Amino acid sequence: MKQRLIEKLNRIRANSSSREFVLADARDADMAWGIPCPGQIYPPSEGARYRTMPEFHEQIRAVARQGIVDIMLASISTMSLLAHRERFFDSLDVTPAVRINDATDVWCPRGGRYRNYPSAPFASGFIEEAQFGSLTAEPREPIVNLGLYSVTLNNQLPEDHDSLAAFKAFRAEAEKKNFNYFLEVFAPNTQAGLKPEEVPAFVNDSVCRMLAGVPLSGRPVFLKIPYFGPRALEELVAYDPSVIVGVLGGSSGTTYDAFKLVADAQKYGARVALFGRKIKAAEDPLLFITFLREIVNGAISPEEAVRAYHGGLQARKIPPVRSIAEDLETADATLNY
Repeated sequence: MKQRLIEKLNRIRANSSSREFVLADARDADMAWGIPCPGQIYPPSEGARYRTMPEFHEQIRAVARQGIVDIMLASISTMSLLAHRERFFDSLDVTPAVRINDATDVWCPRGGRYRNYPSAPFASGFIEEAQFGSLTAEPREPIVNLGLYSVTLNNQLPEDHDSLAAFKAFRAEAEKKNFNYFLEVFAPNTQAGLKPEEVPAFVNDSVCRMLAGVPLSGRPVFLKIPYFGPRALEELVAYDPSVIVGVLGGSSGTTYDAFKLVADAQKYGARVALFGRKIKAAEDPLLFITFLREIVNGAISPEEAVRAYHGGLQARKIPPVRSIAEDLETADATLNY
């Protein structure tokens, strides 16, 4: 991990009430959506079409060069190109990271039905491929040494047992190979016999139970969970102050959704936010990220940031997807992948 990220995490652990905050851009959607993953070009100057992967990679380069986010999360194939072949991150203080597993609840091909079934564990890649670029490369100082490991529990014994067994095997391998990871836990992706109001407690308890049997040496560097609201977040943050809690961005929604989410998450104890679709779907991702950072720095409110963002779009002659009034509304959040 880059020194900037290490120092931020250390300061958060030393003082959980500080305003220190880690921002990540999640560009790993090719491990889920396939061809639609880069999103549609905007504005659609030549008609609506999906971006190509080279266009998507150039967006990643632009965000990383901007230097505002602390972590750039992508697939192993993307980091094979950018981090290993190009050595793009060598001169930057943005930490490259990979999605190190792709359980079945993130399998989202067009027409696919995998999400109708409880999540099953799976990983396309290997830790060595993330660290060194291939399975046959000579071990050396890892170029990418941070990964997202994702678990979705559905309150069903056989499937959840398999997911937890896979996590146990992964963290053992990761510790032996000195590979850092952060842990993502989604809300159930199928009917779990839970009332909606019971889901936050189920996820909180599942996370705490998962980590209770894990020594400090094997713990994730931070958590990534859905934002269920103030009460659930404060409960989890207070339970074990040694664990840094982060939130996921979820579906794209409105600009206010994103800005309000990061502000509320910080207010109630989160110290990390990973936004994927919210950044990717923005009319101007770099401008969008600028305001995310200003919000967590306490320089501007979410409402003011929406208005200022629209002012920035106007100055850049970029047509907004929504009017300011529409963009100040909220949309329904997605709690699972």
